Amino acid sequence: MLLALDTATTTASLALYDLQADQLLSEYTWEARRRQTQDLLVTAQQMLAQIGQTAQALTALAVTMGPGSFTGVRIGISTVKGIGVGLPTRPKVIGVPTLAVTSAPWLTLMQRTTPAAKLCAIIHAGRGRYNWAFFDADALYWRPTADDHAGGTVDDLIAALHGAEAPAVWLTGESDQTIAAAVAPLSHVTLLDPVSSWRRAGQLARLAALHFAAGTEDDLAALQPLYLRNP
Repeated sequence: MLLALDTATTTASLALYDLQADQLLSEYTWEARRRQTQDLLVTAQQMLAQIGQTAQALTALAVTMGPGSFTGVRIGISTVKGIGVGLPTRPKVIGVPTLAVTSAPWLTLMQRTTPAAKLCAIIHAGRGRYNWAFFDADALYWRPTADDHAGGTVDDLIAALHGAEAPAVWLTGESDQTIAAAVAPLSHVTLLDPVSSWRRAGQLARLAALHFAAGTEDDLAALQPLYLRNP
């Protein structure tokens, strides 16, 4: 069984996933704000108890590795490392960039409907700034590096959307009223529903299952945060 864990931002999310049945068993997403440390393991234990399992049933772990808040990303990766070391058998582990999780639910749909389009996933970076990355429709397995991300103000984002070499761009992630107003005049940009765009550990779990099935996994000891600028 896989435990997927996302604390990269103030939104925390946990999911339990049956890798053999390829089935999501449980998921919980909430606005943790600054309480990730206090709530995380307690919530995981409650979720395991609800399906009649304990931590001993875990054979795999997945975590968002950034970008995000420095504290949130560190909490997630540190928790995964602690759980991994404490299990009787060393689990499979994978770190997935935060915006890869944000993009995941839309890429399959995009590939079926508008394969020539690009998807731009965004996340708040604080102080009126954003981070973003562009994904092609067939990029479900792609794990972008720090160099594949960009950042800046809303004006920088709009310039990047103008420069996207695609007939259409889908915009998803942590949009707000500022983003909505700025992209409204752009006829080639579709701002996706913000509720459906909420990042969820269930999507992280699904991505992890796909990566494991393809033979991709990370070393627990070497797993590191993906930071886009120095703290």
